[in-house]
Amino acid sequence: MSFELKPEGDLDTLTATPSRDLDDAHRALEEVQTLLQRSRVVESVVHKQNTSSTRQRQALIEDLVHRQHLNALRNRVAKLHPADTAYILESLPLDDRLVVWDLVRSEREGEILLELSDSVRESLIRTMDNQELFAAAENLDTNELAELAQDLPREVVEELASGLSLEEREQLRAAMSYPEDSVGARMDFEMVTIRDDVSLEVVLRYLRRFDELPDHTDQVFVVDRHDHLKGALPLDRLLINEPEVMVADVMSNEMLTLSPLDDVSEAAQAFERYDLVSAPVTDPAGKLVGRLTVNEVLDVIREEGESELLSQAGLREEEDLFASVWESAKNRWLWLAVNLFTAFFASRVIGSFENTIEKVVALATLMPIVAGIAGNSGNQTMTLMIRSIALGQVNAANAQRLLYKELGIAGMNGLVWGSIAGTISWLLYYDSPQGVTLGVLMMMAMMLNLLIGAMIGMAVPFVLQKMGRDPAMGSSVLLTFSTDSLGFFIFLGLATLFFR
Repeated sequence: MSFELKPEGDLDTLTATPSRDLDDAHRALEEVQTLLQRSRVVESVVHKQNTSSTRQRQALIEDLVHRQHLNALRNRVAKLHPADTAYILESLPLDDRLVVWDLVRSEREGEILLELSDSVRESLIRTMDNQELFAAAENLDTNELAELAQDLPREVVEELASGLSLEEREQLRAAMSYPEDSVGARMDFEMVTIRDDVSLEVVLRYLRRFDELPDHTDQVFVVDRHDHLKGALPLDRLLINEPEVMVADVMSNEMLTLSPLDDVSEAAQAFERYDLVSAPVTDPAGKLVGRLTVNEVLDVIREEGESELLSQAGLREEEDLFASVWESAKNRWLWLAVNLFTAFFASRVIGSFENTIEKVVALATLMPIVAGIAGNSGNQTMTLMIRSIALGQVNAANAQRLLYKELGIAGMNGLVWGSIAGTISWLLYYDSPQGVTLGVLMMMAMMLNLLIGAMIGMAVPFVLQKMGRDPAMGSSVLLTFSTDSLGFFIFLGLATLFFR
């Protein structure tokens, strides 16, 4: 429990308020799973009671048991934060997910849908009729409605828009017109604006008229009578200065200003760099049209991290953990097909050196080591490049120097670990007349393939970026193909020269 001072009455009086910790969502998931499991077990036992004396009571008992567990589930879910409810829904199989979803109150459904991953959100929306969707979304803010609108039927969106004010309809239209990865698609229209020709006392009286301030309000924006942005008044300056001080004397003129068409990923980097909570968004004429807040920035960072992880594994899109086998299989086909082709290509590289392998059978046991070490080293380089590209730290001016550095690292690692691998190879086959030659061959092949891995690890993200694709997309598959095929070619090619 945590404690807070009561806003009125004796200042020494404390009132207990519930608090959440990091394990709340995990505990709630376990409780929901337990309740679902108990319901299934009891109903299964009841179904087995098939004697004539119990058959008449079976339907009544099933109904009572079912209602008891549903009420327990409903009460547990009602106490959860929308994000925790979304976490639970994403962690349940489809049948259980629908049971829990039916217990959620309609006025909370919209908030929960916003917290869900795209795939799970779509699976739930497909089970809802237009009336249910309207009830779920009618209480959402304009920017939240714009985020959800792309997944809703057109007639539902039109009905929701008809209930908005003229200003809100314009905001909704504007938000839906911006590209998905732009600041405009993520900005919040709720904000507080003031003029610069009033005192701080007037501003304080104005703020007290609000029932509550918009979320993540760390500053109020100063505009002229045409809503052109002139500056910002941080709340700390409002509180620590004398009430008679004018806004113009204490407002900040130096602030990050965003455009609706700015890339939201670059805006997120700026938030991280300058430790921002909110930033104004202005149109080309300098008119204040919205603000970007830290909660949206955190969502962007999380989504990009998940997307990068999936792309590196060759998955085309976010996948519902409990999607059907058919849907999940299709999501993985593209890069499995690429991987199959590259594996056959690598096998043909090996096949072209069959005569060499027949002469020295030990080559077959050693060549996977060369490919594996180079793949690992190249993956380290590539991960560093993907991160640096995402942060905007790599450009044409420093890319060449970075390439030389990575080649130097690969060369040093090739010399050190190639020597170790060569020594071990010699020790394994010291009684063979080719023992020393195998050791030297191992060292040379590993050094060359590590250099190849570094170059591929640098090149793949850059080439994908130049093509306008995600630098992480299928990068691990492409790297493995390169280090395997070229590693086998280098190792067996050198062996052909050495063992003529």
